[in-house]
Amino acid sequence: MQYDNTNRGAIFKNTKKATENHPDMTGSIDVNGVEYWVSAWSKTSQAGAKFLSMSVKPKDEQQPAKPAQSNDVQFDDDLPF
Repeated sequence: MQYDNTNRGAIFKNTKKATENHPDMTGSIDVNGVEYWVSAWSKTSQAGAKFLSMSVKPKDEQQPAKPAQSNDVQFDDDLPF
């Protein structure tokens, strides 16, 4: 019998953290049968209480394509202005 992971998830220490903006922990969660990526940052409130700030993103969400970077800038001379 396979374990039912519906409405369950886990996060782990981010061993690939390269900058301060990268999450401290990453993982995934299933919510009503939909899979999400989870990112979490360890923070401290103004009152000194430690907490996790979290973000979720659907696993099937397409990442926007980054525009190709080129040093050669070309302009269209036929612009209507």
